[in-house]
Amino acid sequence: MKPQKILVTGASIAGPALAYCLSRQGMDVTVVERAPAFRDGGQTIDVRGAGREVVRRMGLEELIRANTTHEQGIAFVDRNNQTKAFIGVDAFDGDGPIAELEILRGELAKLLIQHSEDRVTYRFGDSIETIEDDGEQVHVRFEQGGEQVYDLVIVAEGIGSTTRNQVFGDEVKRRPLDLYTAYFTVPRQPSDGQVMRWHNLPGGRCVCLRPDTLGTTRAFLTFQQAPSGYEKLAQDEQKSLLKKLFADAGWETPRVLAALDDTTDLYLEAVGQVKMPRWSKGRIVLLGDAAYCASPISGMGTSLGLCGAYVLAGEVGRHADHRRAFAAYEALMRPFVAQAQSVPKFAPRLASPHSRLGIALGHAVLRMATAPGFKKLFGKILSPKADAIVLPDYDDSPRA
Repeated sequence: MKPQKILVTGASIAGPALAYCLSRQGMDVTVVERAPAFRDGGQTIDVRGAGREVVRRMGLEELIRANTTHEQGIAFVDRNNQTKAFIGVDAFDGDGPIAELEILRGELAKLLIQHSEDRVTYRFGDSIETIEDDGEQVHVRFEQGGEQVYDLVIVAEGIGSTTRNQVFGDEVKRRPLDLYTAYFTVPRQPSDGQVMRWHNLPGGRCVCLRPDTLGTTRAFLTFQQAPSGYEKLAQDEQKSLLKKLFADAGWETPRVLAALDDTTDLYLEAVGQVKMPRWSKGRIVLLGDAAYCASPISGMGTSLGLCGAYVLAGEVGRHADHRRAFAAYEALMRPFVAQAQSVPKFAPRLASPHSRLGIALGHAVLRMATAPGFKKLFGKILSPKADAIVLPDYDDSPRA
């Protein structure tokens, strides 16, 4: 089978991971990304379970380990910064709320790109304008001009993927979780150690601060509300909204809100899931959040993206017929995805109770989480089933 010409759209985690795996099989791979340049920002993400096995097989585990944030655990704190409950990184064998391998999204993407860019063409500042599958090839016109023809197109964009929406139309289904999360970077202060600090506020809100490896601190704010279009507002409007919603908050919230004025990496999202009846259509296939976003609440987004990339690349290399490859990819990944997406809609209320009494009860329950008599029970609740897939062994050479 001759090397295939493949376009991957999206250069976050799943896209570069897929490009890395496909290029090792000698395929001609181009990755197109709308952002004008590589985006090195983003929140802290974790690599756990089968995702860790994938990066091990890719030969990147030790590099990722060397670039982790070195978080030591998560502390649930009150308005006086007193720790009310603490769960260490080793509490559930490195797969609890804080995983053994926590890394900034941008740092992981950088590693994946650096270890594939000698074999993969990365095209930043562009995106797909039109896409047409004639059955034999896929014709793509780019926003910045020019047309190309590809054997396959893999859509590895985010939850709101425009390319997916263009190809699949009304088939795209989303499950809202009635939660908004805002991520951004704030200046580091002496109080920011190597522990993630989580502060609950009445009304189902929380403010969190996490260490990074770049001399700054990652903040995120969450509030519970049905999708209201806030993610589509201009950034100045989003900043004003957040300041209004958290104006009465104590703890270190004033410092966090003040940092909004100068931040350039604010990302506000309506948290939800993607539920697609199928992941492929002709020679076009979906990967990662565009296909099966499980939401940050699941703790599985990165591992799903890495595993999906590994399996899809392996099946494309294994089968001469793309239809068989896509069907095998979906058959292997569907059960894993279904389990990761089994997040109850009331999960945000459990994580961020609405009353002071609820917050106090939540802290009391969390204090029991690592006690000998309760550890096994809470391990099932606080540790995602990240290894619930048997990864096939693929070699790097194409097979018929």
